Amino acid sequence: MGAIYIMWLREVKRYFRSKAQVIVSLGQPTLYLLALGFGFGPIFAKAGAGNYIQFMAPGVIGMTVLFSSIFSGMAMLWDRQFGFLKETLVAPVPRLNIIFGRTLGGATVATMQGLLMLAVCLIAGFRPVHQHAPGTPATHNWLAIPVALIFIAMIALVFAALGASVGSSIKDMQGFQVLMNFMVMPIFFLSGALFPLKNLGAVMTWITHADPLSYGIDGLRGVLIGNWQFNFGWQFNFMLDLGLLAALAAIFLGTSAWLFSRIEV
Repeated sequence: MGAIYIMWLREVKRYFRSKAQVIVSLGQPTLYLLALGFGFGPIFAKAGAGNYIQFMAPGVIGMTVLFSSIFSGMAMLWDRQFGFLKETLVAPVPRLNIIFGRTLGGATVATMQGLLMLAVCLIAGFRPVHQHAPGTPATHNWLAIPVALIFIAMIALVFAALGASVGSSIKDMQGFQVLMNFMVMPIFFLSGALFPLKNLGAVMTWITHADPLSYGIDGLRGVLIGNWQFNFGWQFNFMLDLGLLAALAAIFLGTSAWLFSRIEV
């Protein structure tokens, strides 16, 4: 447990020491929120779907967590390049503890980034609400935020483990960046972060249902804006979203541990 804590603490300290990274990493999601949220807002409202900022905010929160967590795997390549990874691999501790500590650290950092993005969304006008039935007025529901934190943490853990798996199997920094771009952007755009997943064609429905982020975004949106808000409701349901994310976290953690154990000193 000591090794897990130390590796976790290293990731968290590195995050707090890089103030510029904290601010810059919020730039792209904030741009999406402001440019698309206010730009497409009138069209969304004219279609009778309500306030687009309300719909989109859970998506950009998920986007922030996705990018921060999965790119935590890139830190492993930096450690490999500068020799720190070799020092940890020869330490008299199980490699399983090392990779778990790194993954938990990356997930913790991504969770904090998600909470910061939630604060930005609140400043932009987003409010967590609950609507008990269609046609009834929606009321503010600030108690939804602690529940949303569960989904933020699960998204962070899933994709931090995925990033660790990729970082354990790739030695080239350029290869990691190319792979991440081809992986991360489709995961984000096909998750329903920017558009509802209902009434899609059969092929798009299958693809979006195969996207693990879809279940995280659905959980965040269902918790934060209520079951009946915008007549979209839950695309899936609370237990399916949470259970699938937990299963994927276990699978990716196991995969990253196996790949990390095969790294040669």
